[in-house]
Amino acid sequence: MPLTNTSTRATQTAGVAYAGGAYLLWGVLPLYFLLLTPTGPWEVVAWRVLLSFVFCLILLTVTRGWKAFGAIIRQPKLLAWTALAGALIYVNWQVFLIGTLTGHVVETSLGYFINPIATVLLGVFVLKERIRRLQWAAIGIAAVAVVVIVIFYNSFPWIALSLTASFGVYGLIKKKIGPAVDAVSGLTLESFWLIPIAIVQLIVVATTTGITMGQNGTWHAVLLAFAGVATAVPLLLFAAGTRRINLAVIGMIQFVTPVMQFILGAVVLGEPMPPERWAGFIIVWIAILVFLIDLVLAARRGRRSVQPQLV
Repeated sequence: MPLTNTSTRATQTAGVAYAGGAYLLWGVLPLYFLLLTPTGPWEVVAWRVLLSFVFCLILLTVTRGWKAFGAIIRQPKLLAWTALAGALIYVNWQVFLIGTLTGHVVETSLGYFINPIATVLLGVFVLKERIRRLQWAAIGIAAVAVVVIVIFYNSFPWIALSLTASFGVYGLIKKKIGPAVDAVSGLTLESFWLIPIAIVQLIVVATTTGITMGQNGTWHAVLLAFAGVATAVPLLLFAAGTRRINLAVIGMIQFVTPVMQFILGAVVLGEPMPPERWAGFIIVWIAILVFLIDLVLAARRGRRSVQPQLV
């Protein structure tokens, strides 16, 4: 019995480390992409797609994952789901880069603050899941926050809501295909479907503003070449973490990313935070607090229900 408990604790510790690493990396990604200036968002995403695909091919070879990959590509239904997932993650990447490289890091953080609550809402309407009263309260408070930002800040938060919607539905698809598609194979296929879009974007950039790869020194070229690694590593860490710890823990850890992005935008980059925007964010944070309280209470109830069975 002690060995089992020790093994379980080690597994959970590793899961927290993997998931925490993923969210920490996502939190500092805005700084990485800002280092790529003068490369614009359209060119960055194009390289991100192409280099992620190359990196995934290398990973498939190193991890001997080609057999599992071959089994997936023989299933048209799974291929269709990965194509849809690819389209959604493309929208997420593109909007995130536009927000980051045009001085809207704070608004990107808002999108990821709202995302967990939006995910719960998708579960209700798409998966027909039942949610608790506190979760409904969190959803309602978050909706009020969006209304406050739109009306009083006089700006529709399209970047935040686009990030929330695209990543929320992307997560829903990943949940639907579940263990049938492993992390590396999934990202390989998602990147593969986006190759034509990436090539078109590079052609358009080349004929308008000009390709920056190799035109701004060795250091810039090396940083840009690592766009694929910077994309794939957090996703793979996230997949490793979710296999080891429950979603309640994931739900609490994931707020590391938007907190870091908010600090980067508001403090480090000095983006404007007028009272109206503060009001919207404070209401969002209240919604998150309600959401986290619900997760903690649900986890405690779960432990109490299990304890009598162990006696």
